Amino acid sequence: MHVLNVAPFILPPPSQIFAKLFSNYRLLLSHGSVTLVEAIGGFVLGASAGTTCAIAMARSRLIERMLYPLVISSQTFPKEALAPLFVIWFGFGLFPKVFIAGLISFFPVVVNTTRGLLSVDPLVLDLMHSLSASQRQIFTKVRLPNAIPYLFAALKMCITLSVIGAVVGEFMGASAGLGHLIRLANSELATDLMFAALIALGLMGTSLFLLVDGLEKTALKRWGGSVETLGR
Repeated sequence: MHVLNVAPFILPPPSQIFAKLFSNYRLLLSHGSVTLVEAIGGFVLGASAGTTCAIAMARSRLIERMLYPLVISSQTFPKEALAPLFVIWFGFGLFPKVFIAGLISFFPVVVNTTRGLLSVDPLVLDLMHSLSASQRQIFTKVRLPNAIPYLFAALKMCITLSVIGAVVGEFMGASAGLGHLIRLANSELATDLMFAALIALGLMGTSLFLLVDGLEKTALKRWGGSVETLGR
C-alpha cells in the first residue's frame, strides 16, 4: 500500500483489488460456479449423512454405542492431510472436493442433531406416553421438531465449512474453482487477483449462510412450535 510503502505484489491497495474484481468478474464467476457446486454438493452429502446417522443413534442405544466412537475418530484426521489421498484415489474431478466438503460438514450435524433429538423435556414425553402415543408418533411429533433449532445451528456452520472444504480440495488438485484460481494467482504473484478471489469466496459463504438462515426461520414457523404447544 502507498501509505505504508508496501510493494503492490505483497499487499495491493483496495482500489487495485476492486479494479481486479470488477475487470475479472467473468473469470471469477466461472471459477466460482465450480466451487459453488462442490460446496453445495458437499453440504448436502454431509448434512444428509449426518442427519441419517443422528436419527439412527437417537432411536437405538446400541447403534449409538457402535457409531459414536467412529464419528469422533473421523474427526481426528486433519482434512488437509486426507485431501491428497482423495485426489489420488478419485482423480481431479468433482467427487474428491464434494467428499472433502461433506466430511467437514458431517460432524457438526451428527452431534447437534443427536443432542436435539435426545434433549426433549421429560414432561412432554410423559404426556405423550399418557396419550398412548407410539414411538413413531413421539419421534415425528416431539423429537424431530425439538431437533430443528439444533439441526439448523449445525447447518449454518456447515454451509460455510463446506466452502472451505471445497477450496481445500481445489488446492490439492483441480482444473477449475476459486481455490485453483488462488493457487494459480499465487504462482504468478498476482496478489490482487488472489484477494479478488477471496472476496468472491466471502460473498459466496455469506450468501449461503443467509440462505440457510432464511430456511431456518421458515422451518421454525412451520414446525418449531409443536413441542412448546404440547408442553403447555
